Amino acid sequence: MKKLSIIILAAMAMISCGNTYTAQQAELANMNDSMNFALGIANGSQIKAYYLRNDSSVETVAEFIDALQAGYDGKVEELSEEARLGMNIGSSIAQSEKKGLADNPAWTLNEKLFFQGLINGIEHDTTVMKAAEARQFFQNQYAVSQGSTEKAGKPVKASCPSKAKTVALKNLNDSLNFAFGMLNGNDIASYMLSDDTLGAKKATMIKYINKGLKQRVHNPQLKNMGEQIGKSIKEQEANGLIGEPSLATDFALIKQGFINGLLGDESQFDGHSAGDYIQATLNHIKYGDTKEQGEKFLEENKLREGVIVTESGLQYEVLKMGKGKKPAATDRVKVHYHGTLIDGTVFDSSVDRGEPIVFGLNQVIAGWTEGVQLMPVGSKFKFYIPQNLGYGERAAGSIPPYSTLIFEVELLSIEK
Repeated sequence: MKKLSIIILAAMAMISCGNTYTAQQAELANMNDSMNFALGIANGSQIKAYYLRNDSSVETVAEFIDALQAGYDGKVEELSEEARLGMNIGSSIAQSEKKGLADNPAWTLNEKLFFQGLINGIEHDTTVMKAAEARQFFQNQYAVSQGSTEKAGKPVKASCPSKAKTVALKNLNDSLNFAFGMLNGNDIASYMLSDDTLGAKKATMIKYINKGLKQRVHNPQLKNMGEQIGKSIKEQEANGLIGEPSLATDFALIKQGFINGLLGDESQFDGHSAGDYIQATLNHIKYGDTKEQGEKFLEENKLREGVIVTESGLQYEVLKMGKGKKPAATDRVKVHYHGTLIDGTVFDSSVDRGEPIVFGLNQVIAGWTEGVQLMPVGSKFKFYIPQNLGYGERAAGSIPPYSTLIFEVELLSIEK
């Protein structure tokens, strides 16, 4: 659904919350502890980066964490989409009383005219102003007002009415408030209430607008996000952390991770390292057998006659020795190859496609870069590539993480 202007432009005033949270060193006794904490850090850091660029105060963090706890504890009222929108609008307008209309400190908020414009817009009543005119007028005036030194006056407080009404707009500020309500009401009618033939959704939304006006929420959208995340964590708990049955959810550690992430504490993880740790650990849990099987294969394979092992652990055998020049790591080469897993599964083959490939030796996995440099042009080698010289913990197409790779490679030429 198209984002509504009231949500985009609403700005929240600073209020204090009942709880205060601080970053703390978490005791991580095992992998399960670390995964829970890292999950909180990764998500908290992301929320800070995308939603709290201008305000990561302790009040904002406290509001989110309280909401996260409430969602996890099942203490959140289940709201319909229109009810939640109404709550967000009401809460946003309540906070805008201190910041000015649409977060513009030069414009005084007049809730009576804003809400009347909202309802007129929803009901497509154009006796005062048309929606398109309201949008153009508001956007033009917003651009003109940037850099203004004027200060908004005392806000006019009012509840949201239920019916369209013709009102008099006596000055520019009146017109701005009505126009802002009108353009948002038109959007709501088009995207939220388009199927509301009986008016039930509209009535619900108005009810929760007025309820939201009475709340003093620092950031309604962030609060809602916290509730939904907490609820999701609880719902997934029975299936294991992040859907992994071998990992148990520890909400206390997840919560502390969120706090540290939101407050920018990187003493144990930062957002990136937390995400990397989570992915690597999940890969290890899911594909640890693949790694062990590959290592066992290589230990046995290196004992075969004709297999050569390099210092890096790369194994190869010469199927045909050419007489041409050996390429350097910076060269481009033309090759034919056939790639399989240790169980014989073919994952890629230029031979099967019937067409060789050209690439830079410094643009491929380390096992290829090292191995092909050992081949004179005209050679055909068979390489056994340990996972750390292949794709490592990453999956690549049909290749699982930690896979040992086998390639038969024929070096056709060094390209100019």
